[in-house]
Amino acid sequence: MPASSLLQAMPHNFLGSSPEWYKRTIIGFLLLNPVLLLTAGPFIAGWALIGEFIFCLAMALKCYPLQPGGLLTIEAVALGLTDAETVYTETLNNFPVILLLMFMVAGIYFMKELLLFVFSKVLLGIRSKAGISLMFCGLAAVLSAFLDALTVIAVVITVAHGFYLVFHKIASGKHFHNSDHDASGDTEVVELHREDLDSFRAFLRDIMMHAAVGTALGGVCTLVGEPQNLLIGKVADWNFVEFFVRVAPVSMPVLAVGLATCWLLEKLRWFSFGNQMPDNVRAVLTEFSEAEAAKRDARDVARLVVQAMAALFLIAALGLHIAEVGLIGLSIIVLQTAFNGVIDEHRIGHAFQEALPFTALLVVFFGVVAVIHDQHLFSPVVEWVLSMEGRTQLAAFYLANGLLSMISDNVFVATVYITEVATALEAGRITREQFDLLAVAINTGTNIPSVATPNGQAAFLFLLTSTIAPLVRLSYGRMVWMALPYTLTMSVTGLLAVWFVL
Repeated sequence: MPASSLLQAMPHNFLGSSPEWYKRTIIGFLLLNPVLLLTAGPFIAGWALIGEFIFCLAMALKCYPLQPGGLLTIEAVALGLTDAETVYTETLNNFPVILLLMFMVAGIYFMKELLLFVFSKVLLGIRSKAGISLMFCGLAAVLSAFLDALTVIAVVITVAHGFYLVFHKIASGKHFHNSDHDASGDTEVVELHREDLDSFRAFLRDIMMHAAVGTALGGVCTLVGEPQNLLIGKVADWNFVEFFVRVAPVSMPVLAVGLATCWLLEKLRWFSFGNQMPDNVRAVLTEFSEAEAAKRDARDVARLVVQAMAALFLIAALGLHIAEVGLIGLSIIVLQTAFNGVIDEHRIGHAFQEALPFTALLVVFFGVVAVIHDQHLFSPVVEWVLSMEGRTQLAAFYLANGLLSMISDNVFVATVYITEVATALEAGRITREQFDLLAVAINTGTNIPSVATPNGQAAFLFLLTSTIAPLVRLSYGRMVWMALPYTLTMSVTGLLAVWFVL
């Protein structure tokens, strides 16, 4: 092949089918960063990199963020904004999360029959949309208080994807059990069903966003709810009960307001919520449920029993914390595949397709966190809030942690702040009582306001980059818009509780 043909083909291959304006923007970022580094210094260049990475996340429906975000991170290492060792250290510190994504999400995949069976009964049994939304939000909150938010959101994604696939097949003129079906496009969708499909997408978006917020509502409450909770609890030397009691003056009012917000959004139909399940979709899902029940034989029932037993083991193992979450997920894979006869490598491989791209993206994200660490991008904010005193300092800690968690990894933000506060305690700059109050402010600050953006919570980011997001048209901007009322009501409630109750 002539060299000229190769040179012509390469620009077209860059970032695949992404729009030309998007490709030019990424190239512009890559050219801008060295100039900023030379002219404005590493601090400004580092903040520019954060903004560019957030842009890549915002355009997730145009191009998966792994490729453009990865190019930016590779450039950051090449420019000396961070180094490979720091990226590796950040990745190693978050290895339990990577382990969780690799195995737990795949374990949930093998429960999809059980999940569809259970949730089809729930969705078809409850007519009130507000009731369904409250159930998803409340159940996600309760589960996230004892399990992992990513595990909970993986369940929600599996359920939503299963229901979407069922109706999309029917809307495309195919049978429920047609395995040769591509749900990524609507070219085969019959015109009669297009409006119902759009309405069903909106319905599923509502449910998934309520559940995602629920993971934050429950995750803030307990020692095991979020990774940063464990970190803060360890530094503060709090056990499970003490952690819950100390955080409760903030977490309980926020939980109540969050659930009330869920109900009001559905009743008032604000911020794109309040979408009902179309009657035609309900009829299709009812028919699907009845057809599944009619053809279910002894082997099918045995599969459901195995999945149910695995689910009970999963809840017990996570609740008792008998091992790292990812290792529990691996055991779930082994148990379900062994007792349900799934022994083909390719059938097992499908279970890992959902989580591995996000796992790679998360490591890229840790590269951005490494830049924040090496360039001390958050240091001015840290020093500013430490210079304050009394209730003003508590409020400032809450707000600073919240704002920084919206753009960065909340585990990293919590690590920075709790380390600084522990150092201040050892130096005698603050009392133990003030330390305990600041630890609560850090915990609630990193958990509550961070629902504002997908990059603020790992569960939100996982939802944004999952296979269901483009199917139901759940973009970065739409997630921010739908999370906005929750961000406002929950953040303000948390701030008032920090100021007046703590």
